[in-house]
Amino acid sequence: MKVLVTGSGGQLGRDCSELLAERHTVLACPSARLDITRRDQVRATVRDFRPRVVINCAAYTAVDRCESDQERCLAVNGDGPAILARECAAISCRMIHISTDYVFNGERPVPRPWNEDDPVQPLSAYGRSKLAGEEAVRDLLQDHVIVRTAWLYGLHGPNFLKTMLRLALSDPGRTLRVVDDQYGALTWSRRLAEQIALLLDSELTGTVHATAAGHCTWYAGAKRFLEAMQVPFSLQPCQSSEYPTPAHRPRNSILANTRLQAAGLDRMVAWDEDVVRFAHRYRDRLIAEVSG
Repeated sequence: MKVLVTGSGGQLGRDCSELLAERHTVLACPSARLDITRRDQVRATVRDFRPRVVINCAAYTAVDRCESDQERCLAVNGDGPAILARECAAISCRMIHISTDYVFNGERPVPRPWNEDDPVQPLSAYGRSKLAGEEAVRDLLQDHVIVRTAWLYGLHGPNFLKTMLRLALSDPGRTLRVVDDQYGALTWSRRLAEQIALLLDSELTGTVHATAAGHCTWYAGAKRFLEAMQVPFSLQPCQSSEYPTPAHRPRNSILANTRLQAAGLDRMVAWDEDVVRFAHRYRDRLIAEVSG
């Protein structure tokens, strides 16, 4: 199968490209090669390659910067998916579009999760832009899957777990304060790529949630990861109010993979199992990377 991956230079895009290349013909397009906001570039790429599936991993994900750069944020996260969806429709191509928990307001009591059909109410520029992308894909293309996920980490690119490791190693005597009142499920991008692979030629369409099972706070997730990495560290829990940010962060980012489970397609596992597996598999490589 011919698969086009946009945003292939990013964390999830790279994992998708590498995994799918084992079985499919993959055209991996980082943003420097394919700007999804450029209709001419998208049309030329799609109509020349003629993929059976487009996986859109391209996104403006600097959540705080989105508040001061809303025009570009909306262009990438809202207009870009619309352009891709139109071109997919023109050649009868399936599209898998990656979205986020930020489309919800995050105010649901913990541990009650968000289901796919729950009302959306984004409270940040990033969330509004991603919702615009979702709506465009739904309106313009019948054969689509919108995959909402959250709290991604992986081997490629920056992420929360790498930041925690870098800070712990750079000053082992320092106590790191980590937010302990936001809840979600740390989700390994490689695992999500495996989940996406199952959706390539499935009959499932519409919106699905795909995060690791269970939930934790940022503090609990960091603690479990650093323990698995077997490095010295000192953590202290704190409240979100102690670290105000330009963008609103959802308090509850727990997503239920309801539709994947109903379809017998859910391949996600418990968040702590994957965090430990990730740490053990890549310990030396991660330490070398964050140590410069």
